[in-house]
Amino acid sequence: MEEISKRLGENLKKIRMKKGLSQGAIARLLEVDKGYISNIEHGKKNPTLATIDRLANALCVPVKALLE
Repeated sequence: MEEISKRLGENLKKIRMKKGLSQGAIARLLEVDKGYISNIEHGKKNPTLATIDRLANALCVPVKALLE
């Protein structure tokens, strides 16, 4: 499980930065704490499938882009 969490976090950060968005901006879109986004990016939190879907929608990418 750690590997997929790490990969999700790395992909989230890469896509977020490529789109010029801060952790705070994503957090506001999802109505979550900025620390939660940070924890996902560092592989410390395992978001639900619904949250992964919301992240993908906020970043305008398919869910697959966050998980591959």
